[in-house]
Amino acid sequence: MHEQGKHLNDKLRVLVRLDLDCGQAEVSAQGHVTARSLQALYVVVKRANHLREGLRLVVDVSHARVEPAAMEELRACSDSHHLPAAIDPMQSECRLSIVAPADAFGAEVFDAGAGAPVGAGTPGRIRAGSRSAVRARAAVRAREALGLAA
Repeated sequence: MHEQGKHLNDKLRVLVRLDLDCGQAEVSAQGHVTARSLQALYVVVKRANHLREGLRLVVDVSHARVEPAAMEELRACSDSHHLPAAIDPMQSECRLSIVAPADAFGAEVFDAGAGAPVGAGTPGRIRAGSRSAVRARAAVRAREALGLAA
């Protein structure tokens, strides 16, 4: 692959879906999530978090390449219920769940404070390469992590 094509694949793309009636926002990222690009993702999450008090936020990076340091930082934010102080100096509460990249069987969902993937130990039943099936499973796990009906 030539350099220009590689550069295009590394670009971070973010989509935000809001459901204010249900009090939930989903921030989906695709591309390459690095410690540096994570800062831009945090800005989007911060903006979504300030739309409504008590908003549940799902950060879906299941279709992104996430560097280990960036994933650890995301999990730390989920556990602490806060974004980094450099992003949110007021340290507003942030109810954050992470839909993380996983093996070929689906995505793992890390719920705030849970410390382990939701559904950990459950055998995967989705064929590798079935993107719509993987996305559907990730959405179901995100809803389960947030305690919403399927």
